[in-house]
Amino acid sequence: MPRDSVSTAPRRGLRLAGLGAVVLAVMVVIAGLALRARANTRLHEWTEANALPNVSVVMPAAGAAGPAIEFPGRLEAHARAPLYARVPGYLKSWKVDIGAKVKAGQLMAEIEAPDLEQQLLQAKADLASSQANAALATSTAKRWQSMLASDSVSKQEVEEKNGDLAAKQALVNAARANVDRLQATRDFTRIVAPFDGVVTARNTDVGALINAGSGNGQQLFVVSDTSSLRAYVSVPQSYAALINADGKATLTVPERAGKTYAAAVDASAQAVDPATGTVLVELSVDNSAGELLPGGYADVRFDAPATMSALQVPASALIFDKEGLRVATVESGDKVAFKRISIARDLGKTIEVAQGLEATDRVIETPPDGIGAGDSVHVVDPNAKAPATGDAKAKHEK
Repeated sequence: MPRDSVSTAPRRGLRLAGLGAVVLAVMVVIAGLALRARANTRLHEWTEANALPNVSVVMPAAGAAGPAIEFPGRLEAHARAPLYARVPGYLKSWKVDIGAKVKAGQLMAEIEAPDLEQQLLQAKADLASSQANAALATSTAKRWQSMLASDSVSKQEVEEKNGDLAAKQALVNAARANVDRLQATRDFTRIVAPFDGVVTARNTDVGALINAGSGNGQQLFVVSDTSSLRAYVSVPQSYAALINADGKATLTVPERAGKTYAAAVDASAQAVDPATGTVLVELSVDNSAGELLPGGYADVRFDAPATMSALQVPASALIFDKEGLRVATVESGDKVAFKRISIARDLGKTIEVAQGLEATDRVIETPPDGIGAGDSVHVVDPNAKAPATGDAKAKHEK
């Protein structure tokens, strides 16, 4: 074999090998550049995605279920009468004690009033004296009237006698009225029950000095009609419109744990107390079983009426700044838009919006700080859900 042919073959192989190595190196470089470009693209996309604030959105819920609202109240007897003495004296005896049931007109105590007895004796004596004077004036007037026919006396003198008779009769009437007044006053030495009820206080005892009237004297007894009670509740002004004139409520008392009592709204003051900002509401409660105590504390729960036109959103969605009360919503293209709203009522964790929102709005549950109109956001959960309300909310909290 010629020497030139043998030397040419290795050179050709070396050139092919070198060319392959160059091609391989170029391919490696190109692949590396492609991978780096793709990584840069992904990094750019990741950076842009993480530069957008993440937000969670909810859909406004219809106010179909009005939650109960609860206020403290106080119980009072349907009728309560503090009894004072009408005559001064000393307590002779008392017949009933606290907790006793009494009937209307039942004797509760007696007062000994010796001064009054003496005044009555004097008044009767004055009446007898005036009656005697009137009888004498009557006979005198008749005699002078008979003598007038024979011209034994003048007409002037007869008229004077008749006038004296009229004055004496007036004195008799005044004395009789004074006797009747003192006899009526003596009847007040008997303290009687004004109506059927329970004696809730006794503030006297046998031998105690009794002063007449409510100004100087103290209460001897207090009688209360506890067959039905009145519950008084101070309702904040923001909730006053929710309490209907024929509304219903339930109440509980600390001494009867777990038991509820039905109550009905009787009246409302229809005025706001400027000192407290509340409206006084009166309810009636049946207490025929005698389980409720007048003067006690009670928790009163009203079932608030549903507001079908209102929409509920979480309280955390509210934004209050110089622009007013607003909520942030996410529109098409995941852009932020603000909407002004007005509140129908505050339910604590949720707010009922009277106007400014639509049921289809996607409301940002907790707007980030510094968010502005038109900003792009990243919606964490695009399937927005309505906030829990009514029974569902209560079950979720449990």
